[in-house]
Amino acid sequence: MQNIPLILAAPGMTLAKAVMRPDSESRMPICGAGTALTELLIERLDQMGIASVLVEGHPVLIEGEKTPEAEIKALDHRFRQVCEDPLMIRLKEIYKDRLIRLSEEWHANEA
Repeated sequence: MQNIPLILAAPGMTLAKAVMRPDSESRMPICGAGTALTELLIERLDQMGIASVLVEGHPVLIEGEKTPEAEIKALDHRFRQVCEDPLMIRLKEIYKDRLIRLSEEWHANEA
């Protein structure tokens, strides 16, 4: 999943989370998770003041954002001084597994 600015949303992307009305106290949904974005829907969301949406996968690279591979490399560097601590090793493994799953999603969306 990736939270992207609405301006980067494109037709064919799929919502990973329902979009809620920002101007309603009841926070009524505008459209649900699993909805495929269309040009018309993106325009309507923009008119309603929706600034960002959570979409499935990782369809866009936002400026300043690191790729999952770069994050894994940085993770290895950050944990280099605690390689003897079993708890820190486990923490690193958990985080690294998550980054690997993100990397797989990332590359699946490129295909």
